[in-house]
Amino acid sequence: MTRKVGVWIDHRKAVVVILTDQGQEIQQIQSSVGKRVRFAAGGHARTIHGRQESTEEDRRDRDYIEHLNRYYHEVIACIGDAEGILILGPGEAKGELQKHLESRGVGSHIVGVETVDKMTDRQIAARVREQFGS
Repeated sequence: MTRKVGVWIDHRKAVVVILTDQGQEIQQIQSSVGKRVRFAAGGHARTIHGRQESTEEDRRDRDYIEHLNRYYHEVIACIGDAEGILILGPGEAKGELQKHLESRGVGSHIVGVETVDKMTDRQIAARVREQFGS
């Protein structure tokens, strides 16, 4: 069974369109990642008794990255063993997903990465069908 997948992704949600010989399926994955809080300059680690202590900013950055990594793993699990993968999205998340896929050895399955703005699920599905000629 052939399986081709298109993913529209940002840091808040992913819409995964799966095309198979049996038809089309659309899944949405919501991220638990909140908006990233950036601090003003001066949030440095301090040294106490010869060891460095993390700042609140460092802990928030680690938590943010950990949440994103779990989110990308969930999206990749949904993609499964797709023969072709199209990645769409407005910002950094599409490139980050691409890197995660490449690190798992399936980068050669990526047929394209495109910058697109907000799209409805139907628009995403139409773009994926157009890409794969379905």
